[in-house]
Amino acid sequence: MSTSAQTIAATQEKAFFINMDKSRYGSFAEIGAGQETANWFFRSSGAAGTVAKTISAYDMTVSDTLYGTARRYVSEERLLQMMDYEYKQLINRLGEKRGKDTCFFAFCNTVKCKGYRDNGPWSAWVGVRFQLKPEAPPSDLVMHVRLLVPDHDLQMRLLGILGVNMLYALFYKRERMEEFVGCIGENVDSDSFEIDYMRFSGHGFNMFDNRILALQLVRSGLSELTLFCPGGLVAQPSDLLYKRPIVLMRGSFMPLCNIHLEMMESVRHKFCESLSEGQRDKVVDLCEISLSNLLRGSEVDLLSFLDRVDALAALGKTVMVTNITHFHRISTLLNQFTKEPIAIALSIGLLNELFKDKWADTTGGILASMGHIFVNKTKFYVTPWINRSTGEFVTAGTYRAPEKYRYLYQHLRENGDVIEVPYFNQKLLFRTPRDIIRMIVSGDEQWKEYVPEAAYRMAEHLKGGEA
Repeated sequence: MSTSAQTIAATQEKAFFINMDKSRYGSFAEIGAGQETANWFFRSSGAAGTVAKTISAYDMTVSDTLYGTARRYVSEERLLQMMDYEYKQLINRLGEKRGKDTCFFAFCNTVKCKGYRDNGPWSAWVGVRFQLKPEAPPSDLVMHVRLLVPDHDLQMRLLGILGVNMLYALFYKRERMEEFVGCIGENVDSDSFEIDYMRFSGHGFNMFDNRILALQLVRSGLSELTLFCPGGLVAQPSDLLYKRPIVLMRGSFMPLCNIHLEMMESVRHKFCESLSEGQRDKVVDLCEISLSNLLRGSEVDLLSFLDRVDALAALGKTVMVTNITHFHRISTLLNQFTKEPIAIALSIGLLNELFKDKWADTTGGILASMGHIFVNKTKFYVTPWINRSTGEFVTAGTYRAPEKYRYLYQHLRENGDVIEVPYFNQKLLFRTPRDIIRMIVSGDEQWKEYVPEAAYRMAEHLKGGEA
């Protein structure tokens, strides 16, 4: 990432605009990458209008003395300790003097940048505790940034620009989600970082749905994925997936059907046969929905999105939304967060799609794609399928790949990369999700035999041909 004259001018302009805003006043505490955000405000005129204090408690003992101990220094736990201390100190010292006319804020980050003989990963927790209006209770904005460029100096510059963008977006773009997220990513190379977690909390945000904010990060290209826990909360991927085996199913889940749940349960059962007892207790079920499956025209159908997440969450599933099309990118992405085994659940129909020529246009063709899919301990777990044209019951063992890929498929089977999952509820195989949508739209109440009760609300939105 080069810092062009245009980037410097745009970032200084934002810092200067904040400096001239007499209603904003705050502290900056930055650990692990210098004081890059505060530096932009000093380089612009009028820093005295914004900056009450800057600090970099780089020494661990000094840091612990100020903020208390933490299990990890680059963590959300440490960030929240910093925000709590710096904000309270600001209010205690300046609240009586200028609190009636000032919205106070504490900007904090704790960072792991590239160091000597350090191969990563590199990341930063960045947060702001702020007031929506003078004398209001505090609110929080927290985000996690993955640093992708292996250059210490570039990482520091990136964090400084992101920090200015974050404050500018928070103060002036907060009312429009698309503009807010877009502002945070302005004037920085999207290949140099990823924001994989962001949330608002505190005063004024009790009714705010952070899932929509997380979805906007994926839509804007600032993140490749976002995760939602069964409780409905947004999760930080490396925290949730670290050292955990994964069962992944891709789909639109519109509607969520019993066959999806049967498939995942069958795959999980087969997958666990290959795991130790300790690993089995850590398995996480991921239901992945690509962004293309949430679009209605060029816009995301937010009602449909929340219905799907709610239905899957009610059944104990973790939802992952991505902007990824190809399987090999999903596999590469998950292997950044865990080195434990990964089971990708596939039906025969989807397995057949992978051997079609449309995937051969990727760099290196289908051989390279397959090679990237089966990195580390990732395998396909293939469930049965019924060919409704012939009535044939097809399994991974009886599936016939296209002739030119016959030996490739044979190799994958013999190498243990494609695993056959035994037969399950055959009745469900005779109705595809599209069949069930047609039943719902036509008013055929038999659809309830194929859809879990937790997904009934989702199905109701399909009535009247809305699908």
